[in-house]
Amino acid sequence: MPDPAPSLHCVAGVDGCKAGWIAVFRWIGCDKAPEVRVFSSFAELITCEFAPRKIAVDMPIGLPDYIGQTGRGPEKAVRPLLGMRQSTVFSIPARAAIYCEDYREACAAALAHSAPPRKISKQAFYLFPKIRQIDALMTPELEDRVYEVHPEVAFWRLNGQDPIAIPKKVNGSSYGPGQDARRDLLVQFGYTASFLDQKPPKGAARDDLTDAAVNAVIAERLLTGQAEPFPTDYRRGERGLRMAIWA
Repeated sequence: MPDPAPSLHCVAGVDGCKAGWIAVFRWIGCDKAPEVRVFSSFAELITCEFAPRKIAVDMPIGLPDYIGQTGRGPEKAVRPLLGMRQSTVFSIPARAAIYCEDYREACAAALAHSAPPRKISKQAFYLFPKIRQIDALMTPELEDRVYEVHPEVAFWRLNGQDPIAIPKKVNGSSYGPGQDARRDLLVQFGYTASFLDQKPPKGAARDDLTDAAVNAVIAERLLTGQAEPFPTDYRRGERGLRMAIWA
């Protein structure tokens, strides 16, 4: 069965979650309410019946062969925007490290492909399987639909280019006041509080739903030409994929 043609009206915001990927779908120019769904693979999401025209996903796209002193371009570009929230932007190593399934091997590969030599954090390492999923699917042609985003950069953009002061997580767990602050901002962008406060689908957490929801707003901005890349003079990885965070 052929993949569905991209919808003229649908966009999706996506975040990784325990069960795979959580997506919030928004429809532009009609009264259809947002929907949330969990997919076990990124391939399933791309080919789902909603066929979103723009997909904004919180996951690195475009992997460099080598990491220099300032790191990967998108992370370097957005950290100064986020103030105390800049720790939410993980350092992404070279492609060789991301394709290692053992942490010590990944650190060795990261050291060998960076100057000055740098290991990787466990938090970044746990993202590697999902990064590999997207990397296996991405092509320069698919870039017209799939864009890299970051939730805290998205909130910075929607909050008048000011980071949300309250963290959304404390000690690895969702933090109510921080989640509520983000919900209250998102209500100004076409969501109801009840949608954002709903129990997330099985295998996803409240912060996953919140992040997917804000990413969907950026997907809408991508569709309407309002989003911009960071850095503006982005480079491309060895497979020709752009390296930029959009907001």
